[in-house]
Amino acid sequence: MLFSQVIGQDDIKAKLRNLVEHNRLSHALLLSATEGAGGLPLALAFAQFIVCERVSGGSTKMNFPAESCTICPSCVKAAQLIHPDIHFAFPVVSNSKGEQQISKDYISEWREFISQFPYGTIFDWLQFIQGLDKQENKQSNKQGNISARECNEINRYLSLKSFESGYKILIMWMPEYLGNEGNKLLKLIEEPPPDTLFILVTENEAQILPTILSRVQIIRLPRPSIPEIQDALVSRAGVTPDQARQLASVSEQNYREALRQLQHGQDDWQGLLREWLNAVLKTGPMAQVKWVEEISRAGREKQKQFLQYFGHLLEQAIRLRMSDAAITDMPDSEKDFAFRLNKIADLAAQQAIVQEINKSVYYIERNAHAKMLFHALTIRLYHILANREEAVVT
Repeated sequence: MLFSQVIGQDDIKAKLRNLVEHNRLSHALLLSATEGAGGLPLALAFAQFIVCERVSGGSTKMNFPAESCTICPSCVKAAQLIHPDIHFAFPVVSNSKGEQQISKDYISEWREFISQFPYGTIFDWLQFIQGLDKQENKQSNKQGNISARECNEINRYLSLKSFESGYKILIMWMPEYLGNEGNKLLKLIEEPPPDTLFILVTENEAQILPTILSRVQIIRLPRPSIPEIQDALVSRAGVTPDQARQLASVSEQNYREALRQLQHGQDDWQGLLREWLNAVLKTGPMAQVKWVEEISRAGREKQKQFLQYFGHLLEQAIRLRMSDAAITDMPDSEKDFAFRLNKIADLAAQQAIVQEINKSVYYIERNAHAKMLFHALTIRLYHILANREEAVVT
């Protein structure tokens, strides 16, 4: 992978290049990035940059490259995730016999996953390797982890000499999935063999073992900007600029979430939301029960995306309320709906609804019972809007 394939992060890319150019590279880096910010793609691009023969040999400070060359044998192998000096560790699940697995048991799946979902999440990865239980139509309950056996394997292959490049590199994705067995790596991280580099990539820095956290140089990645997400959606996903602008706003600068929203781009979120609000404000309990039944069958990801879309519209409504100038970066249909939301809810009510939505998204991510959650949320929404219950969203 190339630096140019990583969305945004220009300052971080420059910092990493500078560390290599001036030979100030720490032996253990932690790239701390929120979901969809590109921590793993950046780690892959950085590893390829380090092993690139143009970077490692023959370059002077006057012409130090800003990008790996893509054509040397090391770059070709790194791009295919088959370079013998770039190793990977990531959460895996036990096999059908309950036997502990390690990353190399899933290396073929890993290469395919990266090629399809370079911005994929841990949920995407576990779903990818486990698949769906077709009989029960639900995700397997197996939880991923990085095991003690994996740690022993890391200690073994990093103690060997490099095969081709000057560095041996370990990219560990999601070190927060290390339990106390991660302490097996402490000595290796603190006193590694010469020319050994750890690149850890996390989405939850607070869950990493403190003993590991204290031994790494932390580099925190910001979220890509909305224009950067827009450009990526137009150039990589082939969406229109208007659609890209909407997706970038709804996804809260999370590229993976923007792609998820795109998958469900044909879903009529506005129609569903209009039906819900009218059931709350006008048509009453029977319509509310019917609506809850409908949304409960939608599946967890769609439920989450619907609520995030509602939250996005509320934020747009607040923007319209607070700004005297016309807002031009909203599609007309969204702007019209936001105006209607301002008619049925004042600022305090809108802020209260946003809080309820955020809590509901949190519970959905933790497998809350959908019917109970949406019944409770419907009742709460009614009480928030009770003073203006004569309003109807048409």
